[in-house]
Amino acid sequence: MSILNTAAIVCAVRHHGEHGAIVRLLTPDNGLVAGYVRGGRSTRMRPVLMPGNAVQAEFRARTDEQLASLTVELAHSRGPLLSEPLPAAAIDWACALTAAALPEENPYPALYQALDAVLSAVEAAPAARGWAVALVRYEQLVLIELGFGLDLSHCVVTGASDELAFVSPRSAAAVSRAAAVGHESRLLRLPPFLIAGGEADWSDIIDGLALTGFFIDRSVLTERRHDVMAARERLVERLKRAVA
Repeated sequence: MSILNTAAIVCAVRHHGEHGAIVRLLTPDNGLVAGYVRGGRSTRMRPVLMPGNAVQAEFRARTDEQLASLTVELAHSRGPLLSEPLPAAAIDWACALTAAALPEENPYPALYQALDAVLSAVEAAPAARGWAVALVRYEQLVLIELGFGLDLSHCVVTGASDELAFVSPRSAAAVSRAAAVGHESRLLRLPPFLIAGGEADWSDIIDGLALTGFFIDRSVLTERRHDVMAARERLVERLKRAVA
């Protein structure tokens, strides 16, 4: 019998049978791992098995092919945030993306740290602008870790490394402002914070979400695209309304 005891972040919960639930957790060293929680639909377990919660998890499986039985203890609850529309939408999307995009049991330690940082930022920031940049960067890291990273080092047309202002939807490479003249409508805007770092204004944040969202939709979410991207669309619409 194999046993895995680890810290984890709850990413997705699906009802299974009359009382149980299949739960997908992101772990620091084993990536996304699924397990069956007996009684996962009970009133005791529902507050524990909420996306975004930090838990201590124990997986037990007789064989590598068998879905592991899973027991979890709550380490830190982010449940109170789910009553607030914008934080709830951010947590819903970040966790849904993680659960849908990552292959199971492949280690992604950088993504675990980044997801925990995004969720902590959502929890700590008094306004969405405090965590929206972190969310865009998390999406960018998901693309990188899955082999679909954007090439933002130089202009794909001229080779220049300055005045990078757009990204080609075809090549996922940067395009300089000069090279983009006359073609702007066919390119995706590249917000400066994705190159230079630091904070961003709302227009740049929305541009960043449009950029990473395009490539996530095209290259990453090959299954369950409609359901998962719907969570993202809800988040983007709430952000736009909040800053209108």
